[in-house]
Amino acid sequence: MTREARLQALQDKIGYQFVDRSLLERALTHKSRGDGQKGFAHNERLEWLGDRVLGLMAAERLFERHGRAEEGELTRQFNAIVSGRNCAEAARSIGMAELMVVSRGFSADAVAENDSILGDAFEALMAALWLDGGRPAVQGLFELAWQAGQQDEAGQHRNPKSALQEWAQKRGFPPPVYQVLERDGPDHAPRFVIEVTAGNHVATAEGSSKQNAERAAAQALLKQGGLRV
Repeated sequence: MTREARLQALQDKIGYQFVDRSLLERALTHKSRGDGQKGFAHNERLEWLGDRVLGLMAAERLFERHGRAEEGELTRQFNAIVSGRNCAEAARSIGMAELMVVSRGFSADAVAENDSILGDAFEALMAALWLDGGRPAVQGLFELAWQAGQQDEAGQHRNPKSALQEWAQKRGFPPPVYQVLERDGPDHAPRFVIEVTAGNHVATAEGSSKQNAERAAAQALLKQGGLRV
């Protein structure tokens, strides 16, 4: 799939078509790509604004829906929604990892697993939407963060690769090993089958990218026999 097709797919998922596409591109550009170049356009300023946009919308939603909740309970739920990990998970769910413009020193795998890069980019995208179309433009993306935050509150949502690594470390196992068993399909719609091994446990899964297949395999191994971190 071409970058243009991926950008269109992203806009379809968030329910908004950008008028100023430069805002979308900037939201997806990490400062590392500029390699210290003065004046390089990256997403840090947008991330700053997006953090405030997300915070406002989350606070407003919680205030409206939980009329009897005390400040401490509201704060706990608020933190789950606006956390970098939650934003990163929401970013992964709409394919932002594959669209990030980063330093050539970053591998695709490194970007896909970097909560800081993806979380910041998600907030930058919030700001880009706000600037391009106002609050209505942001609503679809906010709902992703809200839903992911609710899942996280229920203990059902976290990075499965990180969870599996923690599980292995606690049991004295080497880090999980991921191996590509199959790679087929056309370039615009590839299919990967990944096997993961942790200790004496093995699981396989497939996905539309190597990163997605690895995450699915880790999740499968965690569920195997009721494994928990």
